[in-house]
Amino acid sequence: MSAVNRDDLTPATWLAIARSRRMQRALAHASLHRHAPLPGLASSLGYMTATTRVSDAAAADDRAALGHRMTVLGVAPGEAVAYIREDISGDDAPIVYRLYLRGPRQGHLVPLHAWYEHADHPAEIHARIAQLVPTLTPTFATAPEAWMLSTRIVQRRALRMTGAASCHERPIRKFALQLVVEPVSHHGPSGRSTVTAFLQPQAQLTGVWSFGLNAAAKGAIHVGDAATCDVAIARVTFTGIPSGTGLSKDTVILLTGSLSDL
Repeated sequence: MSAVNRDDLTPATWLAIARSRRMQRALAHASLHRHAPLPGLASSLGYMTATTRVSDAAAADDRAALGHRMTVLGVAPGEAVAYIREDISGDDAPIVYRLYLRGPRQGHLVPLHAWYEHADHPAEIHARIAQLVPTLTPTFATAPEAWMLSTRIVQRRALRMTGAASCHERPIRKFALQLVVEPVSHHGPSGRSTVTAFLQPQAQLTGVWSFGLNAAAKGAIHVGDAATCDVAIARVTFTGIPSGTGLSKDTVILLTGSLSDL
């Protein structure tokens, strides 16, 4: 049997492999619990019939609003943090976060409160970002097909919207959604996080940025190179704003050598 040349695999092939492995895991899980009772079925059906996945409480101007989008500005090796920018809808100032790469806060996003205490005008924040970016080490965008995203509903809740029109409507669905990002090849950095999703528990892996000794030496990372990355940052988009039919929101997940590191 000849060895498989990983360099010849196309993004579509990696995506097919990821889907196949997700199905194998689902079948194995179903086989393991095939004789287990379903005590949560009644409560689950009650949750689905007592809540709605559409919010009618949004104002007319909210329907044209955009979701929140996150991008990686770069890495400050001396601080052991990555700087993340979140662009929010409208003309509001973007939010800048520190993503800690090691230490007790590893993997946590912490907003730069000091930037907004006395100067929160959008022009001033954009000027500070412009001054910050040249001092940072750039990251390298890699193809998301080298990683796979798994989701799991940890908790189901309901949220009643405010407003006179919403008092007689059913509450909307709210989920604690666990996100796990792993390399398709099972060799490389991985990570997990839990977010609050509204209306529907759906998420999508929309970007991965790699950095570290190997990534810096190679330049841009290509499909199948997850094993060569020391550390990476994944961006996941989900329905995180309960406005109208739901607006998208991003979160970033730090990917390290082992899930136990987070």
